Amino acid sequence: MPDFVFTPLDSEITVTDVITVHYFEYRSDFYFAGERHDFWEFLFVDKGEVLVMTDDAEYTLTTGDIIFHEPNEFHNVRANGVVAPNLVVIAFSCASPAMDFFRKRILKAGERERTLLAKLVNEALLTFSSRLDDPFLTALELKERPPFGSLQMIKIYLEAFFLGLIRREAGAPKISNPMGYFENFESPQKTIRQKNDLLLYRRAVAYLQENIGRQLTMEQICQELSVGSSQLQKLFSAHDGCGVIHYFSRLKIDAAKQYIRADNLNFTQISEALGYSSVHYFSRQFKKFSGMTPSQYAYSVKAKMSDSLL
Repeated sequence: MPDFVFTPLDSEITVTDVITVHYFEYRSDFYFAGERHDFWEFLFVDKGEVLVMTDDAEYTLTTGDIIFHEPNEFHNVRANGVVAPNLVVIAFSCASPAMDFFRKRILKAGERERTLLAKLVNEALLTFSSRLDDPFLTALELKERPPFGSLQMIKIYLEAFFLGLIRREAGAPKISNPMGYFENFESPQKTIRQKNDLLLYRRAVAYLQENIGRQLTMEQICQELSVGSSQLQKLFSAHDGCGVIHYFSRLKIDAAKQYIRADNLNFTQISEALGYSSVHYFSRQFKKFSGMTPSQYAYSVKAKMSDSLL
């Protein structure tokens, strides 16, 4: 019998605790006075813009930016008074030396990082009964029966997030395949097709974002992108679990929420800015996608802020 050798699976980064997982749609006048604590925290700007002050400087962060706050570093955050931002804020404990990489760092999230954060927030929603939209949350309460392994999944997502950022910034070498491993599973033709599909999907999303103020039909979208409707529907179904027009409508409602939180336009002006035929149709669509009317949403945002300040 051969002598098998066991290879220990070392951990370069080990997250031991999660303190808060926070996702919130802020008003454009939001202000958090600041704090310092003996654990790590990072803030990710999902949408919009915020101003962050630390012990050393003040930073303007825009969509896709990630800022890391090391233990005992003072930090505050405020909206710029114009744009209503969406933020992810996660606080955690990690004593691994490799975390030194993130001190005084501001990085840009790519598609991989966005995907991991989305999975992490979704897992937190399944795991904790606490409101993740409370900006002053200080403790997470476990649900009575969270999904099997949910806390470990959160740990895995966090560690993969950090490891991936370090490898990306360090310029990790791409894997070559001189021996042709797994060629039967993923041919060069398939890889090229997947890359082309991803480029098309990104181009389609960019087009929808750029034309969010228009009424677009499926025919117009396909004509502009020079693609068949069935191919485009298949791409969006794979990436987002919905059709193109459904995705476009969701984009409009997300934008409407930002307008409402900015509190600069009335509902009629918002519906016109987003290309709706009437404020009544806008209101029906808003309720369809958010579960509440624009008025109810505006009230809920103000109520959340009032409750948090009590």
